Amino acid sequence: MTPPVLYSFRRCPYAMRARLALAASGQRCELREVELKRKPPEMLAASPKGTVPVLVLADGTVIDQSLDIMRWALAAHDPLRWLQPGDTEALVAACDDRFKPQLDRYKYPGRFADAVQAEAREQGARFLRELEARLAASAFLLGAHATLADAALMPFVRQYAMVEPAWFEAQPWPRLRAWLADWIASPLFDSVMRKNPPWRSGEAGIAFP
Repeated sequence: MTPPVLYSFRRCPYAMRARLALAASGQRCELREVELKRKPPEMLAASPKGTVPVLVLADGTVIDQSLDIMRWALAAHDPLRWLQPGDTEALVAACDDRFKPQLDRYKYPGRFADAVQAEAREQGARFLRELEARLAASAFLLGAHATLADAALMPFVRQYAMVEPAWFEAQPWPRLRAWLADWIASPLFDSVMRKNPPWRSGEAGIAFP
């Protein structure tokens, strides 16, 4: 059976969350690593909005939302039990709608006319303080073990931490830092962060995971 094709960019947090779920589920696909400045026409034909990740199934069905790709993969096989009851939708929505815009303004203040980096950092920190409070109550964001919510939020927390590492390390968020460090040190994370050459039309993609 022809495997699905995944168009992805390794450092994009949305693509990273999709890759984490595919790796956790063991759902094989053909990985096509793209350059965002040179988006392949095959990807744009499948999803004209031009953002990664894009998953094209064998029957031609296109899934171009990261959370939908995660759910598709885990619905097929969920050995780590990431699909658990809880307020996953609300937490992921808060990350994508509240935290991500501030992360962008914090990381790339020059791209936004209204961005003040210190203000964006503080707005993002409010969300991270909420995560620290959750982790004070349980080992993971929704309970005793990792779920889809943890995997979906981790790439964005990682990006925030990388903007000013020394400042992030100085914040009173010991549980959040430990949670992030455990994810980054995991074999699962290592498997999705391996660097691959950009895919070109006519070439074979890479078997993933």
